[in-house]
Amino acid sequence: MCIMISNTRIYAQLIDDIKGVTLAHVSTTDKGSEAGCSVPDATALGGRAASVAIGKGITKIVFDRGGFRYHGRVKAFADAAREGGLCF
Repeated sequence: MCIMISNTRIYAQLIDDIKGVTLAHVSTTDKGSEAGCSVPDATALGGRAASVAIGKGITKIVFDRGGFRYHGRVKAFADAAREGGLCF
């Protein structure tokens, strides 16, 4: 799972590195999601990313934080994904 955080949005992708394909993606631009970039938005998106991954049969992932420091929004996203059932 790769995460990207801009000043206004959060994006996450589930990527199969061996095949080089994106299996699923979630972001705060999707319909029905909060359109922000705060810690509560990251928490909600992390939970949604976990449910999408589990729906596709993915339970174990490698978390690529994309060079972002592991605090604030990145940590909130990761914690919510773990609580949602993903194993890092």
